[in-house]
Amino acid sequence: MSGPNEPRIPAPLGQGVVKNQLTLAWTEAGVRQTQTIDNGQPSKNPGSLRLGRDPAKCDIVLSHPSVSGLHVEIFFNQELHEYAVRNLRESNPPLVDGKILPRGEAKLRLGSRIHLGEVEIEVVKVTQVQVAAPQTVLLGPPALGNSGPTGPSKYGLQCPKCSRISPYAQLNAGCPWCGTSLAAAASVMLSP
Repeated sequence: MSGPNEPRIPAPLGQGVVKNQLTLAWTEAGVRQTQTIDNGQPSKNPGSLRLGRDPAKCDIVLSHPSVSGLHVEIFFNQELHEYAVRNLRESNPPLVDGKILPRGEAKLRLGSRIHLGEVEIEVVKVTQVQVAAPQTVLLGPPALGNSGPTGPSKYGLQCPKCSRISPYAQLNAGCPWCGTSLAAAASVMLSP
C-alpha cells in the first residue's frame, strides 16, 4: 500500500510508464553519496539492485571491510507496490530500521535506515514519476545533390531534460551534460 509520501500515479494508456524511485544516501570514506534507483533499471541481477563490497556482483559497491561481498539486494515488489530489502548474507545480517534481518525481506519507506556492517544507508526519497514513452525521431533525407556517405545510419539518445544527443553507450550512465537518466530518451537518427 502507498503511504502519504508515496503517491500512486496511474499511467494513461499510450502516454508513458510510471517509474517507482527510491533515493539512498550514505557516507563512504568521508564523502556523502546518493543514488536514485528505479524499478526496471538495468542491473547485475535483473529485478534488483545489489549492495556489497564485490564490484563483480554488486551495483552499489561499498568499500568498508564490515560490509559483505554480496550483502543485500533492494527490489520493487510489484504486488505490494513498495520497495523492500532482502538479506543475502545470514552470517552478517543487516540492521533495518533498528531490527536485525537474519533472513527474508523488510519494507523500505521514507526515512528507513539500513546498516550494512558499520555503513548506514538512509532512504531519503520515495517517489513515483510519469515517464513519457520513448519516441523515435527521424531526420529528413539529405538534400538532393549531396553526395555524402551512404553507409549504415547511426542513432543517438536525446536527453529528455537538456535535449543534447548522447551515444547509446551512455544509456546506463545517463546524460553526460546534466546527469538525467536516458531510460526515457528519444532515439534519434544522426546525420552522416
